Amino acid sequence: MAHSNTFLFLLFLQIPLSCIGIRDGPPTKVPAVIVFGDSSVDAGNNNHITTILKSNFEPYGRDFWDARPTGRFSNGRIAPDFISEAFGIKPAVPAYLDPTYSIKDFVDGVCFASAGTGYDNATSNVLNVIPLWQELVHFKEYQTKLRSYVGDQEATYILTEALYLISVGTNDFLENYYTVPGRRSQFTINGYQDFLVGIAESFVKAIYDLGGRKISLGGIPPMGCLPLERTMNFMHGSDCREDYNVVARDFNGKLQALVARLNQELLGIRLVYSDIYDTLLELVQMPYLYGFENAAVGCCATGMFEMGYLCDKWNPFTCTDASKYVFWDSFHGTEKMNKIVADHIMATSLAQFV
Repeated sequence: MAHSNTFLFLLFLQIPLSCIGIRDGPPTKVPAVIVFGDSSVDAGNNNHITTILKSNFEPYGRDFWDARPTGRFSNGRIAPDFISEAFGIKPAVPAYLDPTYSIKDFVDGVCFASAGTGYDNATSNVLNVIPLWQELVHFKEYQTKLRSYVGDQEATYILTEALYLISVGTNDFLENYYTVPGRRSQFTINGYQDFLVGIAESFVKAIYDLGGRKISLGGIPPMGCLPLERTMNFMHGSDCREDYNVVARDFNGKLQALVARLNQELLGIRLVYSDIYDTLLELVQMPYLYGFENAAVGCCATGMFEMGYLCDKWNPFTCTDASKYVFWDSFHGTEKMNKIVADHIMATSLAQFV
């Protein structure tokens, strides 16, 4: 009998760990990075929908490792790419709608974001982009594909331990509330902020109900300091629009309060608020501290109002070295700026997940 038990034990040792549901190697605290939001985190989903808001052409992506325009609104990588790399996963998070990828590429990270979207459905309608609720539909489709590909047990592990990044909100104000009259006739700015926070709460709860536990809710930047807004503020010397920055700070404060409350209400959630406001404001006010030479305009074209199709490879004004600029176009950061923001988030709100 003893010999029989020894034989069975030795046989057990020869069975691959994956066959008995045990993960090979050390445990991974964050096995995947899953991204929702707008152009700050869109890895190229807008390439595959009908909208004028695209960046799948040169000079976008010119500093990506293969000098390829991916649909990211930058000269290179964006913050989720650097965050994924910092967790030891992969150096770029692929776009869900990109047909060159499949579920095997999405196991350890996927991006559902769409440039131009917002919390508010009316914001996504402005430029005909993917609304936030549709990003959630795509996430549900992904879950089904993931379970079919890796099995229920492994999929549940990935979905529970993954880091969920949410970065959205700026377009709700700049593209919608302050540009299109509809919401301004319905809400005061304070009321609109509360309306958006209510949607943010529902979105976080939806991810939670679908198994997500490690969730980063990103704040919005000092939007009055974006080059486009400074260009439009020419009557005041093209300085930052402080009224827009006040709105951003107030909205961020409400998001922080939401995070604190949901951490008390939702059992097992690890929801963090990721602040980018202060870091970006410092980059704009003291760019030389980070080796930048220009924070008032973007690198692409004149950098004053161009983005998307207005930023093209034929424009003779595009700078030669984007690393000297905080902004790539009039709205979006350079790869260097994105790396600084990602490093800051990793060292603060996301440090607990490392």
